[in-house]
Amino acid sequence: MVAYGEPLQATQAPTPAPTGTQVVIATQNCGVCHSDLHIQDGYFNLGGDKKLDVTGGRDLPFTLGHEIEGSVVALGPDADGVKLGDRRAVYPWIGCGNCPTCQTGDEHLCRTTHHLGITVDGGFASHVVVPHPRYLLEYENMDPALAGAYMCSGLTAFSALKKLPGGLTGPDIMLIGLGGVGMMGLQFARSVLGGDPLAADIDPEKRKAGLAAGASSVYDPISPEARKAVLKETGGVAGVVDFVGTESSLQFAQGILKKGGTIVISGLIGGRLDMPIALFPLKPMSFVGTFVGSLNEAREMLDLVATGAVHPIPIERRAMDQASSSLDDLRASRVVGRVVLTPAL
Repeated sequence: MVAYGEPLQATQAPTPAPTGTQVVIATQNCGVCHSDLHIQDGYFNLGGDKKLDVTGGRDLPFTLGHEIEGSVVALGPDADGVKLGDRRAVYPWIGCGNCPTCQTGDEHLCRTTHHLGITVDGGFASHVVVPHPRYLLEYENMDPALAGAYMCSGLTAFSALKKLPGGLTGPDIMLIGLGGVGMMGLQFARSVLGGDPLAADIDPEKRKAGLAAGASSVYDPISPEARKAVLKETGGVAGVVDFVGTESSLQFAQGILKKGGTIVISGLIGGRLDMPIALFPLKPMSFVGTFVGSLNEAREMLDLVATGAVHPIPIERRAMDQASSSLDDLRASRVVGRVVLTPAL
């Protein structure tokens, strides 16, 4: 990224040499995520013509990409636990490692962010520097391209579902948005919660893909009849996970929720939510925000996937030099599942 709001460009830099506990990974796979679009734009939409500027603290040119899988090609003198040639998924949500937040396991919520591809150079490159081997996760029985994608889209979906109240099963919940994260959420809901969840998306192709992937029913959330249809089928759902995060998606979520239900908000497309305050006591409900997931959750998720209980989502492999056009396709909603870039193609 050489300028905000502009297409990505190919650049060259010296191959990094690791120091201390650093590990250099040769990128084999790196997923293309909707968060990359917000960084490319330089802002998040806060609604009402307001924007959250995220251009500070990042030197240009900057390398995007945080869903990374690759092989160890260089080790700092203090890097233990991995060896040259090891293939690993890279946990990118790195904090300071020392503060109380990090010490309790919530390093992804640390105020000091060292997030690969977000605040420091990431995986849309031949190599990426990882500060410590503990962020390199072993994986088994899965496509390496998916192992990288699980580090954001999978982890975000997995952690979001874990924030729903205990005791819910798949048929009790609605997933809004069937992009890369939503499709991951559909598969994790089926394996973690048991049973097939409901799903909604404005794109008919994604609704079709959701049905093929195991959703019990799919809906167009902007259809005037969708809310009535959900309420007729379910009487109201107990949980909603919103992988979109817009005013309209949250209005749909609130409209299909039964009393005492929970809405988990994961999506970052943006906007504002305006609700009558009296609704909260009259129709008790909980809104829960979620941001990716912890390192321990990432390990737990990969262990679950290794059992074969989670069906893979569609993956389209593209060459690394198609990074910018892939972002364009994602922005235009032309991607079903996940695009994964690799220097090898």
